[in-house]
Amino acid sequence: MTTVSAAAPLGAGIPLTQPARPRTQALTTVPLSKAPLPPLDLSIPPWPGQQMTSNDVTLHVRRTPSPSPTAPTAVFVHGLGGSSTNWTDLMGQLSGQVNGIAMDLPGFGRTPPPAGYDFSMTTHTDTVVRFLDGLDGPVHLFGNSMGGLISLAVAAQRPDLVRSLTLVSPAVPDLRPDPRRCANPMMPLAFVPFIGARVRRRLAELTPREQSMQILRLCFARPSVIPENRIEEGVRETIERNGNAYYKSALAATTIGLIRSWLAPAHRSMWRVVPKVTAPSLVVWGTQDRLVSVRKAPRTAQLLQQGRLLVLPRVGHCAQIERPVTVARAVLGMWEAVDRGRW
Repeated sequence: MTTVSAAAPLGAGIPLTQPARPRTQALTTVPLSKAPLPPLDLSIPPWPGQQMTSNDVTLHVRRTPSPSPTAPTAVFVHGLGGSSTNWTDLMGQLSGQVNGIAMDLPGFGRTPPPAGYDFSMTTHTDTVVRFLDGLDGPVHLFGNSMGGLISLAVAAQRPDLVRSLTLVSPAVPDLRPDPRRCANPMMPLAFVPFIGARVRRRLAELTPREQSMQILRLCFARPSVIPENRIEEGVRETIERNGNAYYKSALAATTIGLIRSWLAPAHRSMWRVVPKVTAPSLVVWGTQDRLVSVRKAPRTAQLLQQGRLLVLPRVGHCAQIERPVTVARAVLGMWEAVDRGRW
């Protein structure tokens, strides 16, 4: 590994290390597979869910049918406030290649948190590590947003568990104070003295559909292309999670845990973790991502030892939902290139 000085553009004030292995291809050279894929069917419901125990970790997961007894496994980790349903369409595109397992992290979806769970990034990472350690062999690991941050940490800590890594707008440190990063512009005022109580009451009065539409407008560059059946699925999921006794506290505590990870001192910064990832890695980012700036994309991909970057125009924070076919072809292209020794 070679050291990049604090003055270097990649460092942003933190001395970093980046891979010494020379790249055989440009950072943005991402082959798109021509392998046949299932027709994209946006009418399919979320994949069947079940409680699954791996090692000592029990999570609610959604699984795709196995294409063959010898097919590798792909595991999908959602972002902050999300769930396993965030991967429905991409899992469908890849269902002919892998056994798909999309998890609900503790406190999210249909996985209640165990007693004493603290919702820090370290604890979420340990949960995923222990879950993967109980599966047969290394997996193709996918993460979106906070799930991408967790997946980075998993791949750095336990390279033996990760066959390849796909990151969709991973929540790397991004401390821009921009109100457009909130689903509702009133949220920053919710804890302001004198007016906070009134704002919180107004937020509590939003209907599930209003809440779902706010998330769509925040996360997607073109929410108008989301079909009505997917919007209705989101509304039903909003109603369900609002009824879960654990959800609001899990969301608040995990948000704090994520921000704390961004504020970690230099020697524990996430930017020091990224160069430790040895797995072949694909970073996918939308140019219109309002939650985590696309300006973080080149730095993230370049610090990965085997990283490549795919930037998608007119796409927001969840490319796996807005552009599932393109993301699937890029993922398959990575796997094919790895098999040929060309990644």
